[in-house]
Amino acid sequence: MSRRLRTLMAALCALPLAFAAAPSAHAADPTTMTSGFYVDPDSSAKRWVTANPGDGRAAAINASIANTPMARWFGSWSGTIGTATGAYVGAADQRDKLPLLVAYNIYNRDYCGGHSAGGAASPSAYANWIAQFAGGIAGRPAIVILEPDSLGDYGCMTQAQIDEREAMLTGALTEFNRQAPNTWVYMDAGNPRWADAATMARRLHEAGLRQAHGFSLNVSNYITTAENTAYGNAVNNELAARYGYTKPFVVDTSRNGNGTNGQWCNPSGRRIGTPTRTGGGAEMLLWIKTPGESDGNCGVGSGSTAGQFLPEVAYKMIYGY
Repeated sequence: MSRRLRTLMAALCALPLAFAAAPSAHAADPTTMTSGFYVDPDSSAKRWVTANPGDGRAAAINASIANTPMARWFGSWSGTIGTATGAYVGAADQRDKLPLLVAYNIYNRDYCGGHSAGGAASPSAYANWIAQFAGGIAGRPAIVILEPDSLGDYGCMTQAQIDEREAMLTGALTEFNRQAPNTWVYMDAGNPRWADAATMARRLHEAGLRQAHGFSLNVSNYITTAENTAYGNAVNNELAARYGYTKPFVVDTSRNGNGTNGQWCNPSGRRIGTPTRTGGGAEMLLWIKTPGESDGNCGVGSGSTAGQFLPEVAYKMIYGY
């Protein structure tokens, strides 16, 4: 058999595997284009440490939280979004580091939960916003977590609202594929306590998961890495059985060091988790939520607003009490 024919036969034999595992819409791997993850110099934890150098909690919060790579969240508070994402990714690129960004501005955001309600004024406003978000990143390497909560809870939504939301997410993925070729986008898939694996696989697929690099789990939650990994594998089993492909997934480990006590909104006694490049069957374990930032006016964060940095909560989370 000629070398050319052998090469052709090998390629043909590999085709079913390529269709079964569709890990990315892009050829580029941003993790290989950089020398580690970017530490946000303007995170809420870092700002608090800088403003309170004499506080007895500052050293621990600085060492254990503020200097750990974690995501920056972008929404209506970010100003001109293309400028904001461009500046953030550009700063990381200058340091040869990989930035982690969260897009959190979908129309009717947190529609059923309410603690983080808001978002763009309309589906068309969101389409414009996310197009500028992707354009700001452009060709520089980045990782984006797309719209936490968006697929987790449909309980109070009509079918028309669900269709509208899924169309917005599909449109967002189209923009990243068009404008940000070196970005891995993970569609948020909630957590194991929100929807069963078959339901989440269907929601992901209908919202355009084929276009994404993968999906994210446990964002802003406390559930163990092991439980999330089992759930992610179950979602992939459903994707493979129903639609003929699988996707990598990442787990937010920022606050799951003690697991969950069944409460999702500022529970007491939680602990930071350990971020790493890979682990436990997930593609990456990442800090997506900043430890110490409030989930809303609830639990040990009573009186706070979602996203507000609470130093006492952060301090206790370092030690797990």
